[in-house]
Amino acid sequence: MAAPPRRKPHVEMPKHLPPLLALRAFEAVARHLSFSKAAQELCVSQSAVSHQVHKLEQHLGQPLFVRRTRAIDLTTAGASYYQQIQPALEQIAEATRTLLAAEPSQVLRIGLLASFATLWLAPRLADFSRRHPQIQLELQPAINLADVAGAEVDLAIRYGKGHWPNVQATRFLAEQLSPVCSPEFKAGALANGTLLMARSHRPFEWDDWSRQNTVDLSPHPSVMLHDYNIVVEAAVAGQGIAMGRRQLIRRHLAQGSLVDAFDLPALHNDQIGYWLVTAEGPANPAVQCFAQWLLEQGSDP
Repeated sequence: MAAPPRRKPHVEMPKHLPPLLALRAFEAVARHLSFSKAAQELCVSQSAVSHQVHKLEQHLGQPLFVRRTRAIDLTTAGASYYQQIQPALEQIAEATRTLLAAEPSQVLRIGLLASFATLWLAPRLADFSRRHPQIQLELQPAINLADVAGAEVDLAIRYGKGHWPNVQATRFLAEQLSPVCSPEFKAGALANGTLLMARSHRPFEWDDWSRQNTVDLSPHPSVMLHDYNIVVEAAVAGQGIAMGRRQLIRRHLAQGSLVDAFDLPALHNDQIGYWLVTAEGPANPAVQCFAQWLLEQGSDP
């Protein structure tokens, strides 16, 4: 009677394996000796990188950097740790590059608004290309909603409150809305200023905000502009009051070229935001890769 086949021994994951996102952040900071440069490379905020490094330090129970006012240095333990992990991470990267190079290139068509592509997505795309070089992204900006169900695009990024028919929609980035204008416009022409509106198939921004704050908008004339990029530029140029989509105008708010027009609460709820939209049913691997990456980007502070 033949002996039964031997089972492979059960192998457990190493117990001391640290959080891999934290390890990646530490490696970038250690290589640059800069949190800001590491954040630029990883396409996330500086606070997100700092949070991940702090998480790794907590996991290891000791500091890895000496933080000074305008510079940082590795501690003795941090320098030793970096020297040991860096070759291992490079080996993982090389193995991944080799595997991906053997796969055929795949084009992923993404329908979205030009404003979202310009103001939020474009600065982050290099990170996706580094992780998935076999997937070639083809952005198709348009005002009209791309037909995901009809396979006009592979996936879409839509702005609004969800509830689109015949598709699967997942909100990956929440949005807060409040009117903004240039500092000069606020100082001189706010009382009866023009409301700058972007063309939309489902307009709700000004109506919902005015209802929440009991504001009568009837004294304000309005002008309909083609795209939200134009709305932003017109507001910066002092042409009127825009409904500020805070995720898209962060740079202008930080620079002071746009300021809050009114001292009133922003509009936000569990529906308003940017949605990943795919066809019903199982998604292909390229769509799954981009969807997972997009959800990660949307969760970063």
